[in-house]
Amino acid sequence: MMQPSQSEKTDTTASDTEDITYEYITGELYTRRDDNQIYGVIYIPQGAAEQMPAVIFSHGFGGNYQVGEQYAEALAAKGYVVYCFDFCGGSPESRSDGSTLEMSIFTEQADLEAVMAMIQSLDYVDRDNLFLMGTSQGGAVSAITAAAHKDEIRGAVLLYPAFCLVDMMKERFESVEDIPDTFFSMWMTIGRPYAEHLLDYDIYEAAAGYDKDVLLIHGDADSIVPLSYSEKALEIYDSARLEILPGAGHGFYGEDARQTIEWTLEYLNEHKN
Repeated sequence: MMQPSQSEKTDTTASDTEDITYEYITGELYTRRDDNQIYGVIYIPQGAAEQMPAVIFSHGFGGNYQVGEQYAEALAAKGYVVYCFDFCGGSPESRSDGSTLEMSIFTEQADLEAVMAMIQSLDYVDRDNLFLMGTSQGGAVSAITAAAHKDEIRGAVLLYPAFCLVDMMKERFESVEDIPDTFFSMWMTIGRPYAEHLLDYDIYEAAAGYDKDVLLIHGDADSIVPLSYSEKALEIYDSARLEILPGAGHGFYGEDARQTIEWTLEYLNEHKN
């Protein structure tokens, strides 16, 4: 595991939720899941505390660690250690090992669990204040991982989580025998492992095992993951809040991103010890 190297990038923008801002350093940080090396970038606030709360950011289908950059910069400036990483086989451009033909939400859960263990081992991280944050498929993976590790995860922020992916595969394939070795989905070629365990999988049941507060943020103009999937998630969680961005699609930018950051900081500040 490499130690982060210093970056000159800082953020001193004031937030609506806190007056104090911190400079932060960034660095590349690696870990492993089985034989696969996982690549990521860590953001470390300077002078916030000896041990700081941490947020692990998970990108969506076909994305990479850069998806989380705007959120990581904002959260690090408010005293949160943030780690953005590439899932193994998460996209053809992934800087982590692995093939898109081997990737599934279950391999991504294993990746996230490996990342969790690494982040918890860092001496500047408060392991009692570990949060998961994810977009789209990364949000769905964060949801099921939080449920599997509910004693370790302080909270979860799910941005347009792709709870629809099970229905997508069921609509495409009637049985496991119908799944080819490789197939094209949305914008990349994936493999049989992606779909074969989803046809009889209840993702909501899996996610519902997380019994702490959850924050869901979704745009009502999302054409890839309809808002109805987050509305259903609101029903299955013991305690959850859904914030809706009018007119926002699959991905937040500009004012939508600013509002998402504000809601996220409010949630994190309310739920950390």
